[in-house]
Amino acid sequence: MSRRRGLLIGLEVGVPLAAVAAWWTLSSGSTSLYFPPLQQIMERFWVNWAQERPATDVAPSLGRLGAGYAVAVVAGVALGVVLGLSPWARKLADPLVGFLRSIPSAALLPFAILVFGVGGEMKVFIIAFVSLWPILLNTVDGVDDADPVMLQSTRVYGIRGARRLFHVVLPAAGPRIAAGMRTSLSLAIIVMIISEMVASTSGIGHFTLQAQRSFQITDMWSGIVLLGVLGYLLNLAFLLFERWLLRWYQASRGKRT
Repeated sequence: MSRRRGLLIGLEVGVPLAAVAAWWTLSSGSTSLYFPPLQQIMERFWVNWAQERPATDVAPSLGRLGAGYAVAVVAGVALGVVLGLSPWARKLADPLVGFLRSIPSAALLPFAILVFGVGGEMKVFIIAFVSLWPILLNTVDGVDDADPVMLQSTRVYGIRGARRLFHVVLPAAGPRIAAGMRTSLSLAIIVMIISEMVASTSGIGHFTLQAQRSFQITDMWSGIVLLGVLGYLLNLAFLLFERWLLRWYQASRGKRT
């Protein structure tokens, strides 16, 4: 098992390094305006994102992302628990949920700009709205699929209210909720960039689009690379959080295997 784990870690680290090395080598002699050498991209990456723009562009983007994602998690889990525990509420809400989740994020941008303006509130609203649905639907499914024998046992032993919710219902739905949160995190990053490209004066998406429009292609590529790095790091952080949160679930799966 340790050898297999070591191999997987080696592949996870080695494959990206090999890809970067190949990109560096193959692009080293490039004279194309649109595909500059990776060395030049990384030089601009360091200048833009380590020296000049962490406070003016990276911090606002991460702040909007965090705020919108947090709102989606809280609202999605809360509403999902209510709908999962009440079949009647779920039937009444199904048409509305189906309608709202079908609206493309781009179609909401004119409405959001009209109501919230072009400030951070608009971007937080769009991120929260789009990220809400995977969390909500996975929470409903997780609560609805909770073991009925376990739920009956809580009634027999007089476990009700908040104790039943936090010690039985939410842990049972935890794996599904975590899956929805992971999907929503990817959506939140995508929507953050889209909202900053359409209407913004700061942020990674705004900088990347402005660099493209002014033919500063190396700066544009540095923004793209930063987005890839942030996406990877955020996903890695979430996996570590998920492993900690669902450590009981991982242990039970390990026992079965």
